[in-house]
Amino acid sequence: MTTTLRVAAIQPALRLGEVDWNLRRCETLVRAAVAEHDPDIVVLPEAMTSPNVFDPVLRSVPRPIDGEPKALLEGLARELNCVVGGGFLAVRGSDAYQTFVVAEPDGATSMHDKDEPSAWENCYYRGGSDDGVFTRSFATMGVVSGWETARSRTAKRLRAAQVNLIIGGECWPAYPKWPLVGRWMRRDQEYYRLWAKGTPGQLARAVGAPAVLAWHVGDIVSRTPMIPGLRWPTMMTGETQIVERDGRILERLSYEDGEGYISADVTIASPEPLDPIPSGLWLRPQPFTLHSVWHYQKLHGRARYRIDKALRRFPWQ
Repeated sequence: MTTTLRVAAIQPALRLGEVDWNLRRCETLVRAAVAEHDPDIVVLPEAMTSPNVFDPVLRSVPRPIDGEPKALLEGLARELNCVVGGGFLAVRGSDAYQTFVVAEPDGATSMHDKDEPSAWENCYYRGGSDDGVFTRSFATMGVVSGWETARSRTAKRLRAAQVNLIIGGECWPAYPKWPLVGRWMRRDQEYYRLWAKGTPGQLARAVGAPAVLAWHVGDIVSRTPMIPGLRWPTMMTGETQIVERDGRILERLSYEDGEGYISADVTIASPEPLDPIPSGLWLRPQPFTLHSVWHYQKLHGRARYRIDKALRRFPWQ
């Protein structure tokens, strides 16, 4: 059976480490999107409590899984009578996770832990093991976060589960704006932005389901892993998109569009994959610089997380 859902996606410009301010801003944007478009589903990005960059302030960002971020999503879903989803750093047991919560008006919630932290994110949380698939009355959802959206194993997992709706959020800091390597960085930054723009459609075509992906936007400055004192001035790429299962972009917000929200109607039907899924890690080949950053920062981050936990440097411990 084929149905139609009206969906909305939020593209916020959030502040590093300012959890309370960021939650208020997300709430304002959700309310505005619902008032204007009356959607069935509203999607916020992952890391809605703070952008995921390399900075010691990220140690203090995680909140209890049943704390204020989840309560906000649940309260908005009940009050606005629509499904509301968003991701945040959440503490369960003795670890932190990047958890994406989908709250429904009747109080039901679905939660997916991002399968693997990306690059420096390994410093602040660990990966989860659930498949991110949830069957609800309105759809069989595949929930995704960050670079999960760009990996072959995600597409394989969602295709095998025959999901007919993909929702999730992105927080993609980009290359640093260092003048000494300007031309080289500008070139790979162009590839990076093309990768970001193509990601929602590539995932939709590989799985055969429409995708609603919300992204962070705006300029930000972080630190540089393993190089104390070196700043990492960069941008959140934007690219909030709603795409149909054939990859057609229905609505889009780029970096240049800035903060805002979009809405469109998507078709919920039996999945129809259109593209083969590559055997490698990524759905799309990446430049050498991205591979280098991915590997060295992953190794550094995993060691840093273990050390900081052992020394009890996380306020949530």
